[in-house]
Amino acid sequence: MNKFFLILTFFLCQTLAAQHITEIKTQPDEYWWGGAVALGSRMPYVQPLEVYNLETQNNNNQVVPLLLSNKGRYVWSDYPFSYSVKEGNMIITSTYEKIAVQSAGTTLRDAYLAACNAHFKPSGVLPDTLFFTMPQYNTWIELMYNQNQEDILAYARGIIDNGFPPGVLMIDDNWQRYYGNFDFRAEKFPNPKGMIDELHRMGFKVMLWICPFVSADSPEYRELNAKKYLIRDSKSGTALLKWWNGYSACYDFTNPEASAHFIALLKNMQREYGVDGFKFDAGDNGFYTSKTLESYKKDAISVDHTEAWARIGLEFPVNEYRACWQMGGEALVQRLGDKHYSWNAVRSLIPEMIAAGLAGYAYTCPDMIGGGQFKSFLNLDPTKFDQQLIVRSAQVHALMPMMQFSVAPWRILNEENLKIVKEMAHLHKRMGAYILNCARESAQTGEPIVQHMEYAYPNEGFAACKDQFMLGNNYMIAPVVTNQNKRTVKLPKGRWRDDLGKMHKGGRTIEIEVPLNRLPYFEKVK
Repeated sequence: MNKFFLILTFFLCQTLAAQHITEIKTQPDEYWWGGAVALGSRMPYVQPLEVYNLETQNNNNQVVPLLLSNKGRYVWSDYPFSYSVKEGNMIITSTYEKIAVQSAGTTLRDAYLAACNAHFKPSGVLPDTLFFTMPQYNTWIELMYNQNQEDILAYARGIIDNGFPPGVLMIDDNWQRYYGNFDFRAEKFPNPKGMIDELHRMGFKVMLWICPFVSADSPEYRELNAKKYLIRDSKSGTALLKWWNGYSACYDFTNPEASAHFIALLKNMQREYGVDGFKFDAGDNGFYTSKTLESYKKDAISVDHTEAWARIGLEFPVNEYRACWQMGGEALVQRLGDKHYSWNAVRSLIPEMIAAGLAGYAYTCPDMIGGGQFKSFLNLDPTKFDQQLIVRSAQVHALMPMMQFSVAPWRILNEENLKIVKEMAHLHKRMGAYILNCARESAQTGEPIVQHMEYAYPNEGFAACKDQFMLGNNYMIAPVVTNQNKRTVKLPKGRWRDDLGKMHKGGRTIEIEVPLNRLPYFEKVK
């Protein structure tokens, strides 16, 4: 019995030794951001937070091993860690290393820029500029798994016929025969090249949805398995990973040869059909957590697969990701995870976009207008459907770096509300040159395009602000994110001209009326 307890004590000591714990005592008036983009609404971390593990969790979005303080402090690790908030203090646990708190200045901006310059310097390269200057359109909500040539062209014609500006068009999941295959389904796409040529003539750039998964018992599976391009399982051979569409094999992109093979397939798609780029879905860290997985990279952990998937996109200027690990400052388009059709979801857009910027993901799109959860739009009851929410959602998007439609506004809105939403699309187009300039500056400096008010105006009482943001240096945006047609706006010091042309003295809080057709924004007057 004594021997048993000695052995148990030894293993407990070994386990505890492997857990490096750092407790950060919060300073007076200090606030923290970072870790998981999907927790943006919880930031700054004031309320208690249960343990969040960056190795196994991502809540359908990007994660980074970075925490930032408005007192100029930050935390970085090259490895995933767990963190929680208890009694206002941050507790960080790592199985890889002892994590230290760095002091880099006195503000949130100081902390961010120090971390950025040390760990994720901007590449100087942008994704395709059309992302910033025109709206995007995704076929998911309208077609779901019934992607087909006839309806895709009808959707595109609806965009043009209803007066919306053309931009990037994304053809979503189920255009291909099966996962791992890159042939259009012949019964759904009789002339895919002709379809893409027609979309180009209409003014669109065209993206195709893809994922890293491969359907088992297919010719592609057998070829990739023979070449050892798939993730293995030490117990069962080739791993079958569970994801939202079932169980599939998965490319092992820690293998450079597998990456090169996949990239060659995509480039061949571009040559054969004229495809402009790809929507890279999946890659979530939670798919790769089994301890029995085996990879080309012998010591690979979950996030290594997420990062390897993200690196594929660097080969394609027209790209989009929803899950990512590190890769801040790279020319990758990120999108917030699919949201439900609700006011809570609309309210989450600004804080999550701010969180994305503070994670180094400046080139981010705030989900799809109205939300990307397709069930919200099935069997619509016109008497219960809240059109106001679509309008306010479009207004939040309009002066973000990117805006993306999926549900067709002309299908679900009355004439008056459709007119407002269309005006928001054209506002984004009119502001496109300014937004693109912000993106170009970010590619050089690494600074976020969507900035927290505390980032831009430290020590003016903005730390807890979640419904206003700066778009670059010149514009403060204050959308309505409730079902009320009014709101309060806290103005930073200085002089500001609002969207109606009225001048305001800063350093105070004002109450404004916001009818449904108004998006309040304020230009800094020098």
